[in-house]
Amino acid sequence: MATTDHNAAVRIAVLQMTSGIDPAANAATMAEALSRAAGEGAAMLFTPEMAGLLDRDRARGRAHILPEAQSPALATLRDAAARAGIWLHIGSLPVQAEHDGDGRFANRAFVIDPSGAIAARYDKIHMFDVDLATGESWRESAAYRPGDQVVTVDCPVGRLGLAICYDVRFPALFEELGRRGCDVITIPAAFTVPTGRAHWHLMQRARAVEASAFVVSPAQSGHHADGRDTYGHSLVIDPWGDVLLDMGEGAGLGFATLDLARLGDVRRQLPSLANRRDIPRSGA
Repeated sequence: MATTDHNAAVRIAVLQMTSGIDPAANAATMAEALSRAAGEGAAMLFTPEMAGLLDRDRARGRAHILPEAQSPALATLRDAAARAGIWLHIGSLPVQAEHDGDGRFANRAFVIDPSGAIAARYDKIHMFDVDLATGESWRESAAYRPGDQVVTVDCPVGRLGLAICYDVRFPALFEELGRRGCDVITIPAAFTVPTGRAHWHLMQRARAVEASAFVVSPAQSGHHADGRDTYGHSLVIDPWGDVLLDMGEGAGLGFATLDLARLGDVRRQLPSLANRRDIPRSGA
């Protein structure tokens, strides 16, 4: 288990991607970013949701979705993390679920340690089932089953809480991550353009403030091979809600420094986690 110096400053890398329908190419992009991140002194690299495969054609994509033990992309990235000698957060990969009696997959995040071992897994809890005014319609639950576990892991940035994309709209998850003492929460995403323009920055900053934690949100960006467009604007936000990094549009690698002493400063000024009370429920 990693120990955290809350007076330390930790350099992290954030990869903004335009993932396509070729898992090998996507994995190679992440592996190259790991090498660059290590060379720039980052302790950890964060990548977006569906970093290994972004394909709305489910019949085509199904051929590439395997159990995690058989995933070439995951194996490539575990090896790359070991060669780079730094931590890796894979925002998510689609994998065959262990208990997939209904044939649905898992949208699963991984935290990989510098030896290449899997330190944590998180299956996205909230499924993106929406009909937007633009005409976009999404039914994530048709192909993916929701997870049911809140996950944290200790790593160089402190206690890291895991979430994915649409989870950001459900404050109860972040209340629980706050209760568990998370120093950093990561929210990898493949946000649509209309919802991104309306709500992305607003909600990311709100989650940082209410949890008194850093938020790291690596995102997909641009026009993808499967025809979709994503919003971009990967963010790093401090516990006061200040934006430390906004990567705008387009693929690329960004860096930010998390001053962990800032956590104590904010929590002393606004001890909302300590002051929180359970809200009484109305009678049945």
